[in-house]
Amino acid sequence: MKMYRFILIAITVMLALPAVSQVRKVRMCDPNARAREAYIEVYEYDFVDERPQFPGGERGLVNFINQTREYPYDAYMAGVQGRVLCSFIINTDGSVSDISVVRGCNQLLNREAVRVISEMPKWKAGKMGNKTVPVMYLLPIVFRL
Repeated sequence: MKMYRFILIAITVMLALPAVSQVRKVRMCDPNARAREAYIEVYEYDFVDERPQFPGGERGLVNFINQTREYPYDAYMAGVQGRVLCSFIINTDGSVSDISVVRGCNQLLNREAVRVISEMPKWKAGKMGNKTVPVMYLLPIVFRL
């Protein structure tokens, strides 16, 4: 009887571990909060039931980046090019927040990539079950001459 109980507990723990690994706690700074810092649970892009969707889909996202991106003059004159990998959170209302550069190539290009992402329109939020949840998204922005 004790062996069955142990096996049942072990199976329950193994099934619960993947659900825990899909959620991250992200520190948010809220100027209106007393503590000035709060943590929210953010789901990873691959682990939500319904992924966030940019208006117009993938093609709309590429078009938006190409229309909004402006090559910084100093980087253009210096011949600097590369890829900037950014992460950001798509909130439950579809807004974009917490933009950060994960892997950059040049300070000017990094700033431009963050500017482009900050001007994005609202997305269709991701869902877990029937509930909308904040989702972390990784996006590379390429700068080529």
